[in-house]
Amino acid sequence: MRPEEHAFNGLDPLFTVNRACALDRGAPFPHSHANGILRYGRDPMGFKCGIVGLPNVGKSTLFNALTKTAAAQAANYPFCTIEPNTGEVAVPDPRMRKLADIAKSKEIIPTRISFVDIAGLVRGASKGEGLGNQFLANIREVDAVVHVLRCFEDDDITHVEGRINPVADAETIETELMLADLDSLERRTEQTRKRAGGKDKDSMAQLPIMEASLKLLQDGKPVRTLLSTLDAEELRILQGLNLLTAHPVLYVCNVAESDAVDGNEHTRAVAEMAKAQGAESVVISAAIESEVAQLPEEEAKEFLSALGLEEAGLDRLIRAGYKLLDLITYFTVGPKETRAWTIQRGTKAPQAAGVIHTDFERGFIRANTIAFEDYIALGGEVGAKEAGKARDEGKEYVVQDGDVIHFRFNT
Repeated sequence: MRPEEHAFNGLDPLFTVNRACALDRGAPFPHSHANGILRYGRDPMGFKCGIVGLPNVGKSTLFNALTKTAAAQAANYPFCTIEPNTGEVAVPDPRMRKLADIAKSKEIIPTRISFVDIAGLVRGASKGEGLGNQFLANIREVDAVVHVLRCFEDDDITHVEGRINPVADAETIETELMLADLDSLERRTEQTRKRAGGKDKDSMAQLPIMEASLKLLQDGKPVRTLLSTLDAEELRILQGLNLLTAHPVLYVCNVAESDAVDGNEHTRAVAEMAKAQGAESVVISAAIESEVAQLPEEEAKEFLSALGLEEAGLDRLIRAGYKLLDLITYFTVGPKETRAWTIQRGTKAPQAAGVIHTDFERGFIRANTIAFEDYIALGGEVGAKEAGKARDEGKEYVVQDGDVIHFRFNT
């Protein structure tokens, strides 16, 4: 039977593959290695960030505010978060409303980001102290680490170390993660070295990566500093090692309401530390975000404006997360829905189609593509085609942020 050509652009009439199948949440997200980023998640509609921090730094308060839920118990004592709580929030993107207005879409479906509130960590976690074992297991399953640091003074909220020093707090957790990686890797490297001596091909390929990672850890450096030097195959091997310090890190400086606009000496110290590490940092007041989460949209805008803030902390956090993971968004647009899809920068068209469903990648023919700016300026698909701004791209096309794409594929 001759393969039948179909199309998908946000429920195009030609799209005949069963929609429930096409949006199957069980389909694995293609693990991307663009720009040295490891992708651990499987959700094709978002990415997962693990919120970590020492006890009583405000991470559960931040989680509750971001996900607008009280699922995490934000009590003032260590280890109140034992099992990870996961919440999803929509990624705000003002471009979607503009696209939907032109296409007269009935529904707008943004991409999502998942936050996992992971149990508070203390010194000694790498040896199982406190809730160390649960923490280490949970953090292995995320794409990035959102490290909440206490940058506020409050005599009513105890600090597990008895002082306010966010840089030292960051070093405490980083040290525990490096110690856990070191312990794991030392054992595995010795075993791999023996197998490599016996000419086992997989072990021979793994050994140089393991030894390079081990050297970094022994020198007190996280494995993520190695990522930019590896090629795609080496990154695949490193991903298989599932090392904690291979995750990219975003530092969130939790400040008092009075410091939400300009930060303070603590946030500036964290920013310097992050810059030296090639990491990102943002300043957020979890207390403000907690209040904003309870307000209707317009009231929330007025509340933030009165405080001198242009946007909610959620928006800043997501933008920083996108930058950290080198993520971009493309859109499928049609009369039924305008939908956003998350991919990593550098992803080619077939793999971008595979985020929607694996059948799209396997049977990929071409991607009719319109840049967001052209779609808006020319009044949509018809205007873009008339102006010669709608392009048929093949398998080697690298999808750009904001592309409006109509996929064609065989089944």
